[in-house]
Amino acid sequence: MDPEEPRRPDIPPGDAFADVPLFRELQRVLQSSTGPVNWELARQVGIAMASPGGHDPVPTDEDGRGLEDTVRAAELQVAEFTGMPQPAELTPVDPVRRGRWVEATIEGLRELVEPAALRVGELFQRAQRDGRTPPDAAQVAGAMLGQVAPLLVGIQVGMVLGYLGQRVLGQYDVAIPGPRVGVVRFVVPNIAKFESEWSIPSLEFRAWVSLHEVTHRFQFSRPWARQHFVNLVRDYVSTLEFDLRDLQDRVERLDLQNPEALQQMFQSEEGWMGPVLDDEQRLKLARIQAFMAAAEGHGEHVSEGVGSRMLQTHAQIEEAVKRNREGESGDPVFERLLGVEMKREQYRLGKEFCDRVVELTDESTLSRMWESAEALPSMPELQEPRLWLARTA
Repeated sequence: MDPEEPRRPDIPPGDAFADVPLFRELQRVLQSSTGPVNWELARQVGIAMASPGGHDPVPTDEDGRGLEDTVRAAELQVAEFTGMPQPAELTPVDPVRRGRWVEATIEGLRELVEPAALRVGELFQRAQRDGRTPPDAAQVAGAMLGQVAPLLVGIQVGMVLGYLGQRVLGQYDVAIPGPRVGVVRFVVPNIAKFESEWSIPSLEFRAWVSLHEVTHRFQFSRPWARQHFVNLVRDYVSTLEFDLRDLQDRVERLDLQNPEALQQMFQSEEGWMGPVLDDEQRLKLARIQAFMAAAEGHGEHVSEGVGSRMLQTHAQIEEAVKRNREGESGDPVFERLLGVEMKREQYRLGKEFCDRVVELTDESTLSRMWESAEALPSMPELQEPRLWLARTA
């Protein structure tokens, strides 16, 4: 009998901020903020939301030993399947609780989120200099630049990571090359919850999660991967334009003493800022989307190829993961924090590309996509794999 489909966690109702001490001392938060993002507020909001009621059990030594074994086995299997070289350093395995995942992910997002927040400030300053800011916006713009913008971005970061912190299984559920590519983290409370709700054997499921994590570890251990991705995001953000009047209207409607209203605002699909794209921006956006689609598509391709031959419950796991993702239209990290539209269809396109390349050639040919930044497929090549093969094979 199929297990009862578990309820997907939603952003909690309006009391989510009640556990965040900084909201009870809002003035101190505003005054203590430095830089374009209030990262301390992001951390506290994220941890509070990721662990409703404070329930966030610490992984046991047994959890750590078991995950260490599955990672070592996955490394051998992925290397054999893909033909990719194993990373030079032994992969450290880090079983964590939800709050620690939030903190670690914040560190990886700093280089990506801060340029977008700075860009908003630059646009407000330019609008003031050029006299294009509406007459009644001067005071609002000053507040945005001085105190409110870091608060808003901090809240948005915390809300997104808090929501994801209830669901993610590992470090690369948000498939971003991190500053410390050697570490693989597993969010043990979420893994245990998934196993229980879907009646999946623990050893098999943790082996499946390890395959996904290790594949991304192989990809992102390439010395060029992290900086290439950061450069793509910075290039995109550097010329972003925003609807300043809409942004001003949002700020004017804010009631910083009303947590429910704040939370409702940040639950919206676009977050608190939505970019206005021209043709150049769409081209830059497509480069980011192609990187993400290639990385996640390849991760799913390898996990399926290896998992189907080594895990007895592979089909059950894949079905459970698919059903658990129902209702997810996109990636909130990219859409709400960077204005980068990243839909599930684009991840599926990446996997279809990988499957098709292997049908036409073999796994070692597909793995060439991780030899250099230039070898990665573009968006047109993801849509027509023969174009990529003609260029690289």
